[in-house]
Amino acid sequence: MRFRNVIVIIALVVLFIGAGNVFAESQGKIGYIDLSRSFDEYQKTKDFDKELEAKGDMKQKEREKVVQEIRNMREELELMNKSSREKKELDIEAKIKSLQDFDQEAKLDLTKERDNMVKDILKEMSDVIKEYGEKNEYSIIVNDRVLLYGDHGMDLTNEIIKILNDKYKNVSGK
Repeated sequence: MRFRNVIVIIALVVLFIGAGNVFAESQGKIGYIDLSRSFDEYQKTKDFDKELEAKGDMKQKEREKVVQEIRNMREELELMNKSSREKKELDIEAKIKSLQDFDQEAKLDLTKERDNMVKDILKEMSDVIKEYGEKNEYSIIVNDRVLLYGDHGMDLTNEIIKILNDKYKNVSGK
């Protein structure tokens, strides 16, 4: 019984070694990419982040105007008689509610816009990586997050970033 187990183990080891060699010979080139760095260093991402930041700043300015209006209304409240004060308090509550709605809507809009742009950029990156892999006869290109070790010669990140930025520069004129 023990002898049979040893033979099975030896056969499996030989099989895995042989399969590994066949895989290496038949599969061709393998590369990896740091997708996070590629995403961050892609000029389109940088430009979009600036655009989104500018929109966020505009929303913040709009918000600050409403906050100042509420402060002014509260200051006026101190000088009013009781009946006028009650109406002003209702106006202030309504203004605060509209400010909360504005905050929620602005956050939702900016988040949705960011999510859509990220999705578009990742799709574009995927297309470029696929095209690069096919053109350069790569069998496998993986994300470096799943990589435990990779020779630096297999790192395609800089090449992909250059292709993405060159393509973006040609399309956008930036």
